[in-house]
Amino acid sequence: MSPFDESVLDDEARRRAVDPSDMLRALAGAGAQVRRAITVSQECDLGRVAGGERPRAIHVATVGGSEGVAAVLDLLVSHRSPVLLTADGSGPLPGWVGALDLVVAVSLSGRAEGPVRQAREAARRGAHVLTIGAPDSPLASAAAEARGVHLPIDPGTGHSRTALWSLVVPALLATSACGVIDVPTGVLLRVADRLDEQAEAFRPDAEYFVNPAKSLATDLSEVTPVVLGDGPVGGVAARRTSAMLARTSRVPSTWGRLPDAASQVVACLSGPLAGSGTAPDGGRDIFADPYLDGPSAPRLGLVLLRDPVPTSESDPTEVERHNTAQSVADRAEAAGVRVLEQFARPGHDLERLAEHIALTDFASTYLAIGHGFDPARAPGIDELHLPRKAN
Repeated sequence: MSPFDESVLDDEARRRAVDPSDMLRALAGAGAQVRRAITVSQECDLGRVAGGERPRAIHVATVGGSEGVAAVLDLLVSHRSPVLLTADGSGPLPGWVGALDLVVAVSLSGRAEGPVRQAREAARRGAHVLTIGAPDSPLASAAAEARGVHLPIDPGTGHSRTALWSLVVPALLATSACGVIDVPTGVLLRVADRLDEQAEAFRPDAEYFVNPAKSLATDLSEVTPVVLGDGPVGGVAARRTSAMLARTSRVPSTWGRLPDAASQVVACLSGPLAGSGTAPDGGRDIFADPYLDGPSAPRLGLVLLRDPVPTSESDPTEVERHNTAQSVADRAEAAGVRVLEQFARPGHDLERLAEHIALTDFASTYLAIGHGFDPARAPGIDELHLPRKAN
């Protein structure tokens, strides 16, 4: 891998040479995406979604960068609704989907094979169909054939990694309209405001020592990251972060959600990528491999995406989860593992999620640029012979 050069991040000419599509600008427009999606969704007849009644269950068909839509929906549905939600856009439509159910198919381009296929199969079974994607596309046609609802997305939005909120907001408003969840427009406007605040803090002309996203990118350049989310919100953010590190920064990473993933992470703290080549008593390990244990050897870095510190009025489960996260962080530091903690400010689940995602999206992009990689394109992906076309 090319050495990380943090000076590129503060040099506009060099930065633009590496990022010709200006992915940073696309990420900065996340707040505007939310507001635009609210307007477009309100112009559609959301009262027709699922016939205006709450469906028995929801299946979300997404692939590639659009899979974040399913994760965000599941975050809210699983904790606030009695409706079952499943997600898979590459395989066959689940056998249980029928006339009482809603299929939500998402593809920014409107051409992803799996979601289009599942939307058409849902129509044949008489299920309700909601599609989200480009207008005048195969996905829009599938919704029309099903007499369902299509929520159009401007195909000029970019690619699915930078258009997350353009896809998520219509899905949230549509499922709210049919009584599955309750996400008021005011919450989404606060999400937009928080995304704007983050974009201002992470703007390219803010030098790295006062820019949290550039600082995180610099820290990430020195480790092999394990990304952990503190609870449901952090778990969704951790999954997104891991995907962005891989697709955008070309950095392999793993992710998990606390408290479930605590034991497997703690186990890794005594493995070959942890520590710094020291003996158990703190002295130099004379048996250390000079390649595997040298100063340039890959080292684990623990990225903790955390909820606000609980108060005396917090739910006991939040306190327990906070304590687990702190215990994992303490053990990691004791093992010589770099710990990068990021706390979200208080607010609705979606507000906290937006804050985490904005930081790690920008950091992943800065990390790619610092290594000299175009963050929008990874060589070889277009030549892959995949069984489906990812958008």
